Amino acid sequence: MHKTKTELIELIADLGTKKDFEKEIKKRYKNYDELIDQDTIALLIVDELGRNKQSITKIVDLGPDGDYTVGGKVLSISDSKTFKRKNGTPGKVINLEITDDTGTCRLVLWNGDIDLIKNKEIQLGTVVKIINGYTKLGYTGDMEINLGRWGLLEVEPTDILSQTEQQKRNGDEISGILVHKETTKAFFKDDGEFGFVTTITIKEHNIKKEVKLWDHCVKEIQPYKIGDALTLKNIIKKWENGKTEFHLRHIGSIEKR
Repeated sequence: MHKTKTELIELIADLGTKKDFEKEIKKRYKNYDELIDQDTIALLIVDELGRNKQSITKIVDLGPDGDYTVGGKVLSISDSKTFKRKNGTPGKVINLEITDDTGTCRLVLWNGDIDLIKNKEIQLGTVVKIINGYTKLGYTGDMEINLGRWGLLEVEPTDILSQTEQQKRNGDEISGILVHKETTKAFFKDDGEFGFVTTITIKEHNIKKEVKLWDHCVKEIQPYKIGDALTLKNIIKKWENGKTEFHLRHIGSIEKR
């Protein structure tokens, strides 16, 4: 259940007067051309001041038909698609894939939020935070999170950025000897385009690790031969089927050591 503007102002009452916050809310309401309601603007201010009590949920813990606050790094951005609403007016939608240290999910942006892509505010590698997004299973059975009336999207938020930087320090690379390459497989993506995937095995400190390579990373691995010493950068870890899986996707790269 969302909180009202009055309830949200109570969370920051010690940081300023009610009159000042009401003034700021009305100012932003006009700046947004009255397209975002005042309760949602109050939530944004509360979050900016670090008083949003709703904790950040890990992607692996998302369930369908729920309201969550989630953060992650953008892995992919689909092309914009146009559709007709029930009232006959046109709408637009873009699908993004985001990841944290536990998994990945689809983020669906609609209409005005797509301007964040056009204006280059959100690009591959950008960290985003979705506040009060609602979840559902997509038609492919994958988890997706959407921005509804009560949802907000923050770009490069401080709290998520600190977590992401910590993950980088903890290591997101695999270095070792290439010992196996599987045949490349092609598949259809949700947007109808072709995708490519293959699996390689890297021997790192006498431990063999299987890594799935996607799209451009499949092309990057082709010149390398069995026995080459490689470093895979921006590895994504996913917990699937009772074990950790390693993936190299859109922001990943391969270097010869």
